[in-house]
Amino acid sequence: MKRNRLGKSELYVSEIGLGCMSLGKDKGKAAALIHEAMDKGINFLDTADLYDEGLNEEIVGEAVRGRRSDVVIATKVGNRWEPGKEGWSWDPSKAYIKSAVKDSLRRLQTDYIDLYQLHGGTLEDPIPETIEAFEELKQEGLIRYYGISSIRPNVIREYAERSNIVSVMSQYSILDRRPEEQVLPLLAEKGISLIARGPVAKGILTEAGAMKEAKGYLDYDKEELAALRAALSEAGENARDLAHRAIRYALANPAVATVIPGASSLEQLLHNIAAGDAEELTAAELEAIRRLSKSSGYEQHR
Repeated sequence: MKRNRLGKSELYVSEIGLGCMSLGKDKGKAAALIHEAMDKGINFLDTADLYDEGLNEEIVGEAVRGRRSDVVIATKVGNRWEPGKEGWSWDPSKAYIKSAVKDSLRRLQTDYIDLYQLHGGTLEDPIPETIEAFEELKQEGLIRYYGISSIRPNVIREYAERSNIVSVMSQYSILDRRPEEQVLPLLAEKGISLIARGPVAKGILTEAGAMKEAKGYLDYDKEELAALRAALSEAGENARDLAHRAIRYALANPAVATVIPGASSLEQLLHNIAAGDAEELTAAELEAIRRLSKSSGYEQHR
């Protein structure tokens, strides 16, 4: 599978990675999916301390034991869970980040994290302190690089200007083209990569996605989704699987280093991986997709 450089880092990640959040809690099944992904060329695994209260990190750590050098592990920090208390609280403080990384390292059974990402962020955060925490973790050798997971362009802009982030993880798909307006041009200018999550939009952009249209998606209603899915199936010159078209669309932007569709079954995983063998979208296909889909504003996320 093709690998792309992540920002200006020394990390080269498979263009299709594995979003581990949807692997589930069955350790055996999840490990089998991770092993199959690795055997098929995926080397980028994304998890977070938030997922299943740390269990997801444990699953990833156990699955890659003995093969640690074969993978790029990305995890996240900032959502604080305290035993005995309900829910999570947001904590981007230096003290918490430097404490939380030790728990992630333990769960992942490793002595370093390839990519440590701030799992959110607002303009009200102590941003200089947060950046200092990540920089110190780099100096201490506990993390190799850091990034941010965010959909807020103003927050992304702050970190792009003031820190050494190598990546931004953000939702990006044919149904959610918001990054094209502000984020992707900025990242391209700064040499920062986008990690595209949600490329098949919760499964709507798959052949079986008709069952998922009823709830709508962002500002698309059920009828619009049905019409768009039908039109996308015929867009451009080449007949393509809808999910493969969606994944290749996200990868068509040069600022995107990798996409991370989730997979809860072997069938889903193999289908996602097959998109890596699909031809890149033609200019005609890209033009048709952009004409058919909406380019939404960011106003509600500022």
